[in-house]
Amino acid sequence: MITTDTLPGALDRIHRVPRAHFIGGAFVAADKASGTATVLNPANEESLGTVPRGTAADVDASVGSARRAFEDWGRRTPAARAAVLHEIADVIDANVDLLAAIEAINVGKPLAAASEEIPVVSDCLRFMAGAARTAQAPAAGQYVAEHLSYIRREPVGGVGVVVPWNYPLMMAAWKIAPILAAGNTIVLKPSELTPLSVLVLTELVADIVPPGVLNIVLGQGSVVGEALSRHPGIDMVALTGSTRAGQSVAAGAAETVKRLHLELGGKAPVVVFDDADLDAAVTGIVGAGYVNAGQECGAATRVLCHDSVRDDLVERLVNAAEALTMGDPAKDPSVDLGPVISAAQRARVAAMVERAVRDGAVVATGGYVAEGPGFFYPPTVLTYVAPGSEMAREEVFGPVVSVETFSTESEAVAKANDVVYGLAASVWTKDHGRALRVVERLDFGSVWTNAHLVFSSEMPWVGFGQSGYGRDNSTYALEDYTRTKHVTLAMGTPES
Repeated sequence: MITTDTLPGALDRIHRVPRAHFIGGAFVAADKASGTATVLNPANEESLGTVPRGTAADVDASVGSARRAFEDWGRRTPAARAAVLHEIADVIDANVDLLAAIEAINVGKPLAAASEEIPVVSDCLRFMAGAARTAQAPAAGQYVAEHLSYIRREPVGGVGVVVPWNYPLMMAAWKIAPILAAGNTIVLKPSELTPLSVLVLTELVADIVPPGVLNIVLGQGSVVGEALSRHPGIDMVALTGSTRAGQSVAAGAAETVKRLHLELGGKAPVVVFDDADLDAAVTGIVGAGYVNAGQECGAATRVLCHDSVRDDLVERLVNAAEALTMGDPAKDPSVDLGPVISAAQRARVAAMVERAVRDGAVVATGGYVAEGPGFFYPPTVLTYVAPGSEMAREEVFGPVVSVETFSTESEAVAKANDVVYGLAASVWTKDHGRALRVVERLDFGSVWTNAHLVFSSEMPWVGFGQSGYGRDNSTYALEDYTRTKHVTLAMGTPES
């Protein structure tokens, strides 16, 4: 179990990792003229050092490396590629405490949460290693007389990857695992706010991954991400990020008609019926609403409850939120809620709460900017949130749970679907028939009943609407990063 004793060693490792792009199997010094960005510990606002801001030229060099490596990597057998993924997973399993501590320091995650994420990273790699060896396709056969048809499932080529700051290593793994398993090569841009765990892992596996198969370019999305989306040597772009970032990448990719894999924002409704187990519902809402300080695209942040249980649910929810311990994860392993990622993010969260109050919402707890160092915002519960308002429909990406009510099943479904996002939702009821009816009518890619934010490598994570498209996890992700080629062989006329 990771403890605060692990953190000094992780901090030392953070300061020793090369602050450079990783191209062609080696860390490459950046052009000083391109400038640097300072990486902060969001819990105390102290510097964790600087990283270079990459340029279009750095992207061009990494794309060239990826394309050269693809000639060999794309032709390797699934078993050979799987062996490499298993070796990477072995390294991750051997460094769980180190990698979790780095995530806690750079992202501000509670130590318990960070330590749970790293095994998910290695499991994803192991699953994709096995899935790549069992790729499915229609059976070969004569679908036209005297012509044999079969399907080749081929890698797409060079894939540009942009990952966010809320789950730096896990989101990178959700892309790296299926992309490499399918035979593609990668140019990956981590967030400039949280690049450290990706850099450390890259250094740890540099001798395992063939040169050029995995390339890392540091920098801003507006420069590096833009260059990736427009580069003619990139065949596909995969992004996890905001809807606005997805729109920008899609616009750039349109120039060369690139394939896209976009996992974007969300506004997950939590539909609580009058027969629900309220203790279980509150436990689920608190666990999935305030996880990672609410900086989770599927977070349980929008509660829709039957009007007959509103008062009881709110009372329990407020008590549970106020029982959470907020603080610096590096100082106290019992911390439940760390900071948000930056001053700008905290200001955005605070401004949304202020506008919600102006729209008629009532702050039941929280709702203020905490004093002292660090980008802290307390666990907040808002009641009487107006339907159709910004708070009811837009993603906060902070530790804010809002509460609305409904009186009928149809009203619950209509309110739940009244968002542009379609990523995640949950239904809380003891009536299995009702659960099935509501699940069928909810326009979200992942829907849980009597649970929220439960994942497995075997099942897909996918959004509808402005939450994007493309599947993470499962064999569907592997399909997304391959192309199908139909081959037909004329067999000739049978001899008499």
